[in-house]
Amino acid sequence: MERNFSHLDTLENQSIFIIREAYCQFRKVALLWSIGKDSTCLLWLTRKAFFGAIPFPVVHIDTTYKFKEIYEFRDRYAREWGLNLIVAKNEEAIAKGIGPASSKFTCCTELKTIALKQAIARYGFRALYLAIRRDEHGIRAKERVFSPRDEDFEWDYKNQPMEMWDQYKTKAADEEHLRIHPILGWREIDVWEYIQRENIPIVSLYLAKNKKRFRSIGCETCCKPVDSEADTIDKIVDELRTSKVSERSGRAQDKESDYMMQKLRALGYM
Repeated sequence: MERNFSHLDTLENQSIFIIREAYCQFRKVALLWSIGKDSTCLLWLTRKAFFGAIPFPVVHIDTTYKFKEIYEFRDRYAREWGLNLIVAKNEEAIAKGIGPASSKFTCCTELKTIALKQAIARYGFRALYLAIRRDEHGIRAKERVFSPRDEDFEWDYKNQPMEMWDQYKTKAADEEHLRIHPILGWREIDVWEYIQRENIPIVSLYLAKNKKRFRSIGCETCCKPVDSEADTIDKIVDELRTSKVSERSGRAQDKESDYMMQKLRALGYM
């Protein structure tokens, strides 16, 4: 019997194709898991792509400033899903006291970007799966599905490979590593509708409590809730169909400016 494919089926199939294609090219890969809705959605897709068992490590870049709910969710589902979880920290920067009291640029660079560089060097990863989306931030709209980083870990946003008709630059020079973005073309509402359809678990911070909920989560010191009465996934989906509020409006605004985000991403920020 012929099956009618939905919009979500198409997105799912495209993402699973990208996940498998990248693994075919690079066996020394890892998936970055922030424990947010997007990366958990990507984790779910990757489990589907490999029939339930992810054949490579899952990396959490831990700044030590995440919400306690994130740590609890991470530890629970790493066990339940049998993940090969690597928790990466920039211990030297943490020992020096670098954190939210520093500038947002310094904090993000040291506790996220440098921690990621250290993990890549330690484990020899040639490619990384990330759950960024083009609609999330204007700077991320410049990304490609297969996005090279040079030997200095930097992203040359002015010299990106062409991607047409689902043809990707899947090879990397010896000194490069690639970022793979399987859900780059998804929208926020697509992610939530997929979570709704697949019954994917999420961190409770996304659900409204006392008429407040988080649209985007990360370090506790950089995130604020938005006004909302959406205390179920169904209500979140309904809310997003009419909301005019930016997804990352609850993030620290100095870090979210186009200039700051582009500067951070050029240096290797997620």
